Amino acid sequence: MQSDKSKRILKKYKYIFDALEEYDRTRKLPLQRKRIDITLSIKTIDKLKQLKERTGKPISKIIEEQVQGL
Repeated sequence: MQSDKSKRILKKYKYIFDALEEYDRTRKLPLQRKRIDITLSIKTIDKLKQLKERTGKPISKIIEEQVQGL
């Protein structure tokens, strides 16, 4: 039987325990990042630069957020 304190810790840091479970299963941390090369049209690059200026976020973060929403 878990105490209330340990239940609170598990609830508060659930994302960490989930990441460690993922690592045990795949040997990759879900928070790791990897550099890739992609080819984009000039129009797309310009739009991404505009979004970067408007939001203050890096282009990679903008792309990740859009892909996560799919």
